Amino acid sequence: MLTFRHIATFAIGGATLLPASAMAAGGMPQLDFANPLTISQVVWGAIIFIVLYLLLSRFALPKVGEVLAERASHIARDLEAARASKEKADSGMADATQAIARARSEAQAAVAAALEEAKSAAAAQSESLNQQLDVKLKAAEAQIAQARGQAMGALRQVASETAGEVVARLTGASPDQGRVTAIVGDVMTSRGV
Repeated sequence: MLTFRHIATFAIGGATLLPASAMAAGGMPQLDFANPLTISQVVWGAIIFIVLYLLLSRFALPKVGEVLAERASHIARDLEAARASKEKADSGMADATQAIARARSEAQAAVAAALEEAKSAAAAQSESLNQQLDVKLKAAEAQIAQARGQAMGALRQVASETAGEVVARLTGASPDQGRVTAIVGDVMTSRGV
């Protein structure tokens, strides 16, 4: 660190060397130390420099250093708080992601179970309806068969009577009704009626 003694030595040495080098080179009028005005300007410049240096080094610069140190510590605290907040947010985000994944898998399992239950219920209901339909179909087929049998019996009777009437009109004689009924029955059986 520069002290007052170092600065004074530098100022005095510089003040003595500069005029000599300036005069040796043919000289610059600003550095003509033969002129009392130049010497007083250099002396006052050195005094002002030393006073400013002392004031700054003793009073202003330590305060600036304190402000900078306080600012650095404040920034470090803020950064640490931000890191802690980020870690907390990351942890919360990981927990939320796990909770979402867990909820999604539970929901998918519940949907799959409900779907399986609905399928089994639909299959049972379908089986029950199929059995009911089979029973109704068999009953309907029996009714159709009975109605067909009755219709065929009535058709056979009507056909026999009609055939007997036709034969009676064509021949003028009444045919044997039993024989006409047998022939009509044979004809109907041969045609699958």
